[in-house]
Amino acid sequence: MSVLRDNINSGPAELRRILKNDFCVAPGVFNGISAILAEKAGFNALYLSGSGVAGNMGLPDLSATTLTEVAEEARRITAVTRSPLIVDVDTGFGETINVIRTVREMEHSGASAIHMEDQVLPKRCGHLNGKRIVPEDDMVLKIKAAVSARKNKDFIIIARTDARSVNGMDDAIERSRQYIRAGADMIFTEALESRSEFERFAAEVKAPLLANMTEFGKSPLLSVADLREIGYRAVIFPLTAFRAMLKTVESVYSDLMQSGTQKGFMDRLMTRSEYYSAIGYDQYEKEDRELAGSSLPS
Repeated sequence: MSVLRDNINSGPAELRRILKNDFCVAPGVFNGISAILAEKAGFNALYLSGSGVAGNMGLPDLSATTLTEVAEEARRITAVTRSPLIVDVDTGFGETINVIRTVREMEHSGASAIHMEDQVLPKRCGHLNGKRIVPEDDMVLKIKAAVSARKNKDFIIIARTDARSVNGMDDAIERSRQYIRAGADMIFTEALESRSEFERFAAEVKAPLLANMTEFGKSPLLSVADLREIGYRAVIFPLTAFRAMLKTVESVYSDLMQSGTQKGFMDRLMTRSEYYSAIGYDQYEKEDRELAGSSLPS
């Protein structure tokens, strides 16, 4: 079938099925083509991080992006992929009333889930020092607003807590319990610092849990098998491909500047045919020919 016809995104119901019956592995994607390549690799979900959206624009992860920009990126991704998309909405882009709009915009974008954190605006990367968190009751109100705002009952609300690095494990666990009581479908525990901390969360927070395996941060790099064994239901790899891309782009630009030609690194480039295959170029052309042919008078 044509890419134009069979790329209908599976949506929230499929993500709920994965979380119930399987294990969700969602690599970070940052635009349509990266999402296509991640899906081609065989992952069962995709993840759009706030840091990835900002980084793709050359901006820091300091609440510099807007709801409109994140929703539009999500829309571009779900338009060309079939896999459920989890979207990072930072602190919900404002207060309780803003959270209501955020949920509705994310649903309209084709996202299957969002995660929202309990940091103070402007937020910081979860693995940096100097974070501040809002009072627990404020986050509870945001979660309740998010749950009440969704139109699709399968759309998943993930509550992220950054309390571990600010107030310690006990507060992070208690907040997580309160967030579940407020209606969150899942808990994202940020910046845990050892396998034993992941194990403690899984033992003490009776809810589906999502782990963040970002590089160069506070958490150990546990494998999918490790996390499944501990009791987590999902894992994200937010910037792995993005960081790899940046390293490659930096190297290619440097080599091109020095040599004045790409002849010495052609083996490091995706070929034209490989790229066209990834985006379904021939299938777009085929569809165009078929539609044009059907409009001709008989």
